[in-house]
Formats: sequence, structure tokens, C-alpha cells
Amino acid sequence: MSYALITGASSGIGRHYATELASRGYDIIAISNQPEALATLAEQIGSNLRRKVVTIACDLTEECAAQRIFDRCVAEGYDVEIVVCNAGMLLFSTLTATPPSQLAKIIALHCTTTTLLCRLFGEQMKGLRRGRILVMSSATAWLPYPTIAHYGATKAYLKNFASSLWYELRPYGISVTAVYPGAVDTPLYSLDDKVRRRLRMFGIMTPPEKLARQAIRAMMRGRRRLVPGIFTKLVVALCSLLPARLLYPILRIAPIRRLLERI
Repeated sequence: MSYALITGASSGIGRHYATELASRGYDIIAISNQPEALATLAEQIGSNLRRKVVTIACDLTEECAAQRIFDRCVAEGYDVEIVVCNAGMLLFSTLTATPPSQLAKIIALHCTTTTLLCRLFGEQMKGLRRGRILVMSSATAWLPYPTIAHYGATKAYLKNFASSLWYELRPYGISVTAVYPGAVDTPLYSLDDKVRRRLRMFGIMTPPEKLARQAIRAMMRGRRRLVPGIFTKLVVALCSLLPARLLYPILRIAPIRRLLERI
């Protein structure tokens, strides 16, 4: 039986990726640093969808995380047909106010581990001449975003990386799909329920289950990229056309300047 491997599978979008792929007949390899949440996910998928769930509790910011995951899959004989690089972390803070240790973790999680997982499993898929890879980037990959410079820069890296990888692996029957969501209704955002409902109602914030369905559908169709939602499409289109220097006058507005000084 083929497996779908998902990083950050214990909560948020990753949890819905796991459920959606299990409903499509895949056994799941669920990875995160939350073992209790992984156990709950495995129990739910096993009971409701009758699919096997292998859980790997792992700190994906560690240097050897990708190699350890790959080695275990090889040792256990798991046929990994799909790799979903979903794990992420978001910290609102100006660069000079962000602890260096946190910067290192964000870069390792988004860039290093994702790249190495694609490298290791990509080579395996290339030998089999089949496979699918999904990479979670972000709408922030198109425009500078003060207070999340570190986050946006890693997502811009993933944008370029996934696009290049698509060209490299396509001749071998392997699809690479990059997803560029805007705001998604997950615990990454500290908002009350009333605000969340309003943002979802106006299409500014996407429900994670809806995003997961759209992304998996795009991946199965072999699409190179997905920008989900009309609002996010508009934002990406504008950011692609407008020069970044137009952001500077906005940052000089007094309330915004004071806010940035506090972060």
C-alpha cells in the first residue's frame, strides 16, 4: 500500500491533509513534534477511515531530521508516493527583535528540512518514475512584509525552489505542486472567534479543511501551483504588478510606524 507523508500533520492544515489523503485511500505517515496530537490523529483516521497511520514524533528544525525520517521509511519498507511539506511556524516580530535561535529554527524548518526531504524522497521517486510532492509556500512570497521578514523570505525561497523542482522532476513522472495561501484559519493566528468568523465570511481567511481539499485536488491533477481564493489571487496579482517601494509611504503612517517600533 502506498503512503502519503505529511509534516506538521498533528494540527491545522496538516491534520486536514492527512484526513483528506486517507479518505483517498492512502496510508499516512504523520510527522510533527506533538506526539499526543499525533496519537489522536492516528486513532481518528484508523477508526473513521480504516487507514493505517504511522506517527513520527520529530523536531523538524533539527539538522538531521530529514535524514532520520527517510532512513526510517526505507528501513520499514514504506512505499512513499506522496510527500507533503507542510510544517511551518509564524512569529510576528521585526528582525532585530527576533531571537537568533528562533530565526535559525524558522529557516531550518521551512528551507533546510523541506529541501532535504524533497532531495531524499525525490531521488527515490525518480527511480520509481512516479510520485507527488506538495510544498506549502505563501502569498507573502510576492511582497516584503515588515514584522515577518524572516517568514516571508523563507516562503519566497520555497516559491523558487518548488518551481525549479517541478521542471527537474517532471520528465520522470513526478509532479511538484506549490501552494500559496493567504491567511488560513489555524492556531498560528491569535484571534477571537468573532473576528475569525468575519474574516472567513469575507473570504480574507480560508478554512483549513477547504484549503486542504483544494491543494490535494491540484496536486492530483499535476498542477504546478495553486493560489487559493479570490481575495488571495487579487493580492498576489497586485503584489506582482506593484513595485515594492510603494510600501514605504505606508510604513511612514504614524500609527503603523509606532506599531512597528513596539514589535
